[in-house]
Order: sequence, then C-alpha cells, then structure tokens
Amino acid sequence: MQATVNGIDTRYVFEDRSGGPALTFIHQLGGDLTVWDALAGHFRHRHRVLRYDVRGHGGSAVAHEAFGMRELAADLAALLDDRDIRATHLVGMSMGGMIAQQFALDYAERVLSLTLCDTASRTAPEARESWNERAALVRREGLAALADVTMARWFTADFRRTHRDTVAQVCDVLLRTPAEGYARACEALRDFDVHERLARLRVPTLAVAGRHDSGTPPAHTEALARAIAGARYELLDAAHLAPVEESQGFAALLETFLRQQV
Repeated sequence: MQATVNGIDTRYVFEDRSGGPALTFIHQLGGDLTVWDALAGHFRHRHRVLRYDVRGHGGSAVAHEAFGMRELAADLAALLDDRDIRATHLVGMSMGGMIAQQFALDYAERVLSLTLCDTASRTAPEARESWNERAALVRREGLAALADVTMARWFTADFRRTHRDTVAQVCDVLLRTPAEGYARACEALRDFDVHERLARLRVPTLAVAGRHDSGTPPAHTEALARAIAGARYELLDAAHLAPVEESQGFAALLETFLRQQV
C-alpha cells in the first residue's frame, strides 16, 4: 500500500483485522518494513498492525532536502492520520527507536506505549563526524561498501552461521536501500539528542538491548530507560537487531508488556 506523507510517497502495510489497539513498528537504518514480518504475524490477531518504510528506505521515496527526527516523526503522524489511527503502541528498533522517542515527545497524546530496541537517546558530539563519514562513503561507493561490517554488527557470529537465509534477506534490503536515502538518514542520526527531554515522558516504556550490541552498546539503551519514569529495561542474548535475532524472546517480552497496558 502507498500513501503520500508530507509530500513523500510512502510504502506501508496495515493489517486491520483484529479491531484491537494499533501497534506500529519502525525499522532500523538501512532496513524496511519486512524486518517486522514475523512479529507482525504474531501480533495481528490482537492488534491492528502498521509497518512502513521510513523515507528514503524500501519502497518509500527519497527526500532530496535535509531532514531530522522531527520530520521523520511528523511523517509517522501524517501516516497515522491517513489510516485514521488516533493513538498507537510504538515499537522502534535502532533508528526506529529514535523516531519513536521523537514522536512520543512531539505527539505524546498519540502514544499508548513505547518499546525502544537497541537504540539511544542522543548521538554524542564526538561521534557525529563518524556519521558524516558514513554518509560520504555511501554516496561515493554505495551500500555494498558497508554490507559485511553491518551484518557483523547487526548479528552475532553464531546467528550468522545458523540463520543464513535471514541474514541474507536483511542484507539484501540494506543493499537495495537508495544511497541518498541512507545518507540523509545518517545526517538525521548525527544530530539527534532528546536525552534531557525524556524525563517529561509519562508513557509506559519497555527498553530492550542486545547483550552483544557493539553498534549501540547496551549501556546507551539502559541510560534512556533510566531517563524515562517507570521504564522497564531488558537484555537479550543478541547483537544489534535483537528483535530479529531473539525473535521469540522479544515477542514474549512485548506480548507481556502490551497485555499490561490493557
């Protein structure tokens, strides 16, 4: 399905079968909505499940002007409006978790709960140049220049060996991501910092980290959990894409958390 969201042609899937509360999944940098296929299938019997491709990813158009997390949060708000969804549970992974934090701060009345996976509440000043360098590399050489190191960061060695098909599918999505879409998102990540604002959130929050995550070390996710009143923090035996690598464990955590919000 496609919708025009803030001038961006946006691909999404909305499974409106159950009549239950809305549940929205937001993918990582270099990903698309298919990363949530298994979890969407698990939850669609109790929730109206929305997945979408962030601008410049998957089947969504590339924005040629600069943008930040505020614009990405506004994209989500416009998509929810298009689907007549007043409020939703939000699940965001990595970049998706940053979008979810920004959305919760900008549209607090539209968030039923937050689940923030393998993510951080800010990019440290000393790390910002690395995002500029990554954006420049991708513009110059394409996503193939990052594929091997990204898969090594996203999944543990054991998972890459025993789940080759899953890793290959995720890698294929990364390789098909438009270079300019990826680079623009890198620049949005570079400037992200909402840490000092998180204390104002009053929304049930679950924060989940991968024990072996070198891209966003667990301490970063734990720090944002401490900044949000009443947030729950959990650690899974995974690398950066914990909801994929430990899909059953993550589904159980999320299911228990969502049932507590009824």
